[in-house]
Amino acid sequence: MGLGAWTRRDLLASFLAAPVAAAACRGGAAVPPLPPGELAGPSFELGHRLRDGFRPEPAAEAWDDVPVVIAGGGVAGLAAAWRLERAGFERFLLLELEPESGGTSRAGQSGVVAYPWGAHYIPAPLKEDRALVALLDEMGVLEGRDARGEPIVAEQFLCRDPEERVFHRGRWYEGLYLNAGASDDDLYQYGRFVAEVRKWIAFRDGRGRRAFGLPVAAGSDDADVISLDRMTMADWMGERALTSERLRWYVEYACRDDYGSKLEQTSAWAGLFYFCSRVGGLDDAAQPLVTWPEGNGRLVAHLAGVAGPRVRTRAAVTDVRVAADGRRLEVVAWDAKTDTAFGVRCDRAIVATPGHLTRRIVASIRDGYSPDRPAPAYGAWMVANIHLSDRPKLRPGNFPMCWDNVLVESPSLGYVVATHQTELDRGPTVLTYYYPLTDSNAREGQRRLLSAGRDEWAEVALSDLSMAHPDVRELATRVDVMRWGHAMVRPEPGAVWDDARRRAAAPIGGVHFAHTDLSRIALFEEALAHGVRAGEEVLAALGFRVEALAG
Repeated sequence: MGLGAWTRRDLLASFLAAPVAAAACRGGAAVPPLPPGELAGPSFELGHRLRDGFRPEPAAEAWDDVPVVIAGGGVAGLAAAWRLERAGFERFLLLELEPESGGTSRAGQSGVVAYPWGAHYIPAPLKEDRALVALLDEMGVLEGRDARGEPIVAEQFLCRDPEERVFHRGRWYEGLYLNAGASDDDLYQYGRFVAEVRKWIAFRDGRGRRAFGLPVAAGSDDADVISLDRMTMADWMGERALTSERLRWYVEYACRDDYGSKLEQTSAWAGLFYFCSRVGGLDDAAQPLVTWPEGNGRLVAHLAGVAGPRVRTRAAVTDVRVAADGRRLEVVAWDAKTDTAFGVRCDRAIVATPGHLTRRIVASIRDGYSPDRPAPAYGAWMVANIHLSDRPKLRPGNFPMCWDNVLVESPSLGYVVATHQTELDRGPTVLTYYYPLTDSNAREGQRRLLSAGRDEWAEVALSDLSMAHPDVRELATRVDVMRWGHAMVRPEPGAVWDDARRRAAAPIGGVHFAHTDLSRIALFEEALAHGVRAGEEVLAALGFRVEALAG
């Protein structure tokens, strides 16, 4: 398979930097052909038609009546359906553009193991996250409560040891902060950073709320807390003279991992949120991680199973409007399987799509949209699932393969090992490799993502991993690639605590909204919380009295 218009050296220099390209191409030795694989990804063509104003009109006979319609089958839409079903309300229809629901939490399956196509873990929840606690309880993941009332996750669902390692200058080391070779000043600055994090973990506002909670609604809106959103994480660190190169790498890795953005692009509030919201007490111990071979695909499979046949895929919502009678709503969608439009008249609609689609499909927003209100910026990601016939050889003295394996000198995030949770520590496996495009201009990142096809991205992934695993190319039997053009909303400075962002969650007539865009934090917990909240708003409007799970 070829690399299209790219030369291998130019490709690697563009995506992995010149030194990697030089090392990978040194000597001019013949490079083995790429293993087979496929290019997966969201339905860009149909999505772009929606962006360009595609709004077909259904035939008179192509209309149906359903009390509640949910537009969008990502985590937020599935969560809304789950909340309705949990309350005993079953008369809803969920419409999803893609062939399967789940959004960036969907998963794949090989003959060896299931594997993630995106989000791959959640921290064990604290009791304040009632929706997630209820979901995990329903799934049989919890085995009770401790003396403080905190949920206890059954051991088989917690990430196995060893959990994480970093590759630096030819060697693997345990953990994410690179202690090996750290100077006294590096360690001093790391200690000062930890002290700052402890301060925010200990913070409680006048209502007893933590500074940073999961979901975001459980945290504080105290002025001292939200003022952090007015600066970048880079500026926050600069003000405190936290200049250590390895500390800045460590903090920037966190921002790239959760947000797909660099220190200069990330709100200081969001940067600290990463470190503070995952800690349950004052002992600095982060909540253990809950994961499966397929990552958060296990969670969306459960949610989709609850919704069952009421999920209709390859159905792209193009319009949500008030009906001519002024009382009901009309939801128009395009069936990509038959290339025909259909419509549903309903009493309530939950729009669980990203903001860039919401403002195009909801008539009341589309017709009154103000161009001076900036749209969210979205980080673009490439994810490659690399199927191996065996594990890469471990160099003497190196820390062994972990669940999470991070490459310090790479713009990628490294990879997770799908078989780690299965206790299959030898033989075939699947490595899920993550590459966020952190361009300062988000649109440029999306353009660069799409400029490379399956072969180009497979070459990038294998060349990058070859720096740590020289035998990875000969072990690779298949490389499949997913391109996420709008993988996650970026929490840029001023975006998280923007009044317009918070107002965007309020219903408009019978239309309710649910998506991580409404928090500017693209985490499973946020999507779940917004979906549950929207579901409870609809239940209340329909006269149901339920105990609230939304914070």
